[in-house]
Amino acid sequence: MAGRSIEEEARALQKKKIRRDHGKTAGMMIIFIILAILIIIPIYVLFVASFKPGDDFVAYGLNLNPEFSKWSLVNYDLLFNGDHDYWLWFRNSIVLTVITVVLTLLVSSFVAYGFAAYDFKGKNILFAIVLAIMSVPFEVVMLPLYQQMSDWKLMDSYFAVVIPFLAHASTIFFFRQYLLGMPKSLIEAGRIDGATEYGIFFKLIIPIMKPAFAAMAILNGMNAWNNYMWPLLVLRSSEKYTLTLGLNTLLNPYGNNYSLLIVGSCFSIIPIFILFVAFQKYFVEGMTAGAVKG
Repeated sequence: MAGRSIEEEARALQKKKIRRDHGKTAGMMIIFIILAILIIIPIYVLFVASFKPGDDFVAYGLNLNPEFSKWSLVNYDLLFNGDHDYWLWFRNSIVLTVITVVLTLLVSSFVAYGFAAYDFKGKNILFAIVLAIMSVPFEVVMLPLYQQMSDWKLMDSYFAVVIPFLAHASTIFFFRQYLLGMPKSLIEAGRIDGATEYGIFFKLIIPIMKPAFAAMAILNGMNAWNNYMWPLLVLRSSEKYTLTLGLNTLLNPYGNNYSLLIVGSCFSIIPIFILFVAFQKYFVEGMTAGAVKG
């Protein structure tokens, strides 16, 4: 009787654990569904508005009602065939984003590799400075950076847009955490084979950092693509405007081009979507690996 009672109690505990696990799973599913809806709704609203006349936005604003009777391709015809600078702004943003991401990943990985692979005097102090920089909002250093770019005669140039973000503190921290899990014997093996320090980095280290590069490429790419405040401060010529600046010029006291603004905003999502699809294979692996190593 006692044996059966223990078995029944064990089965009851097992069933309770299973119900609890199912409850947690259901709870997480509900949370993720709600988050997905909150993310999808703005994209849906923007997509629907891109098929409606611009005047409709002025009268009714953005709303969930599709109103298919008002749909047309006039806005898209304006986007592809109209007389405007949208595609110039789009090209500028693409070029700046690619340059910023490539150089930021390269420079930040160099710095992170130094912190992770080598021991030198002042290493901990310098890394503490990197951590401190992560806690400083960009708005705090924005004016000193502006003054520095002005002193260097770089105003109204893409150099001024790119240079301040090359050694990105959070990217350095992430790469450093990822590289702490790297076996030091790999570096020693490279040196024994006669490879230079740069050869070790480019031929041995970079291949094992692909997941980390993919994760940071997405995050830095989003930041560079959506960057507005800094380009607004340093760029003067309209032909050098990025997409965020260009779209903002469509709203002015002398007239608002909502048709181009809405369809252009909808189309601007595509590059970031392509970037995520291209690197999503490594994204989760890179984020989780960088979070647990160190």
